[in-house]
Amino acid sequence: MLSQLVVLFGFFALVLVSIYWINQAVRLFDRLIGDGQSAFVFLEFTALTLPNVIRLVLPMAVFAASVYVTNRLSSESELVVMQATGFSPWRLARPVLIFGLGAALMMSVLTHLLVPASLSQLQLREAEVARNVTSRLLTEGTFLHPTDGVTFYIREIGSDGTMEDVFLSDRRTADRATTFTATRAYLVNDGGGAKLVMVDGLAQTLNTAERQLTTTHFKDFTYDISALIDQSNAPPPRVRDLATHVYLSGFERILDRYGFDRGAVTEELHTRVAQPLLCVVAALIGFATLLSGGFSRFGVWRQILVALLLLVLVKFIEGLVTEPVQSDPRLWPLIYVPVVFGLGCAVALLYSVARPKRPHRSGEVPA
Repeated sequence: MLSQLVVLFGFFALVLVSIYWINQAVRLFDRLIGDGQSAFVFLEFTALTLPNVIRLVLPMAVFAASVYVTNRLSSESELVVMQATGFSPWRLARPVLIFGLGAALMMSVLTHLLVPASLSQLQLREAEVARNVTSRLLTEGTFLHPTDGVTFYIREIGSDGTMEDVFLSDRRTADRATTFTATRAYLVNDGGGAKLVMVDGLAQTLNTAERQLTTTHFKDFTYDISALIDQSNAPPPRVRDLATHVYLSGFERILDRYGFDRGAVTEELHTRVAQPLLCVVAALIGFATLLSGGFSRFGVWRQILVALLLLVLVKFIEGLVTEPVQSDPRLWPLIYVPVVFGLGCAVALLYSVARPKRPHRSGEVPA
């Protein structure tokens, strides 16, 4: 039974991760490739989002595997045979519990180490891409706004990197607007800065205060676009970007250093502990609910609906307890209420199956 659970868990995890990953990859592709980034950057970003995607779908994969295996054993009457030979519901639930604990261990590695590391690296790479003005400007046929007050357009980019029919509007100065148009342009690196060299063009400067327009024809003109590059330092880490062991090494020091809210950090750390336990809850709810239905020729679709309802209720409670803990860190035990509720439901269902049936009265014929 445990081997079947593991195999089906791998299948459902692969399917669900693929669905979520493709959904995010399409949006990333449209945003990154549209900004002129390379395919390597796209693959790097999608790989960095993968740990968080796995974290989201892991409990659902555990639940699906538990329900599928239990349903198959029930439809083939294997559960009935095992119960008839003396296997109690608690004994039958043992491989499901081991399976849930194994999934919880995988989930713990994700929540405490891999997901914070991937989110932190993703934030750094997003900041680096945002500062890469070269890739953002080299997009043909689109009006780009690399920074507030600046509009840039290229009709076509040649195979040698020559930009044809360039339009550049600079309105960053309150009382002056400058517009450049050029037949050709080149983007060159000059030391630590980037410069746009325009050839055979026209510069128009509008002084709004004096209501005066000045035009200048030029053979070549160099425009420094280094100011368009955000030279700010690396973005500060967020609460979810730091691994758990970093917080444990100096909780108060981390709060003072980064100015984190105590409630947000408390909620994040306890959620990282509670989320793996939800894998155990999902496995036991799926098994116990279907086991309580027994064998039926009409299938166990009603028990599957009840199991789904219980799982949705667990997630609903999980959403309710987040805000109170963030507001008051002393309420951190509320984070574990969904886990306790789910385990309580599973234990109650197993107990109802395990308790002895009421004996029939004398003379009473069973239906």
